[in-house]
Amino acid sequence: MTRPDPDQPLNGGCHCGRVRFEVRLKEGYSQARRCNCSYCAMRGAVALTARTEDLKVVKGASDLTRYVFNTESAQHYFCSHCGIYTHHQRRSNPQEFGINAACIDGLSPFDFEAVPVHDGQHHTKDGGTDEVLGVLRFDKK
Repeated sequence: MTRPDPDQPLNGGCHCGRVRFEVRLKEGYSQARRCNCSYCAMRGAVALTARTEDLKVVKGASDLTRYVFNTESAQHYFCSHCGIYTHHQRRSNPQEFGINAACIDGLSPFDFEAVPVHDGQHHTKDGGTDEVLGVLRFDKK
């Protein structure tokens, strides 16, 4: 399957379809990443980067629920019906959203052969570095 053209606005949504959005990715698919912070490690999503003004929830904004923890800086959004994480406002850069790649129509986290994993346990806002700790790989048979 061919991935959707990242230079065009992309459509996406949650599993049950109550939440739908349109997004333009800041740097296409080149910024795909994972994080090892306590929340992201359990969530396991591949995140893509969008500027906050480049994400528009076109349906179901009232169905989104927000989750915050620790410093309450990052804002994580998920559908209150099916529970799927759609996006989050980044702690490291509040002018950016991390978009769940699996929520973009025609895209899958398995479309990425290698995804860098950033050190979210030692966050830059806590004196850490934005170090890449490793790479998560998916080798298609």
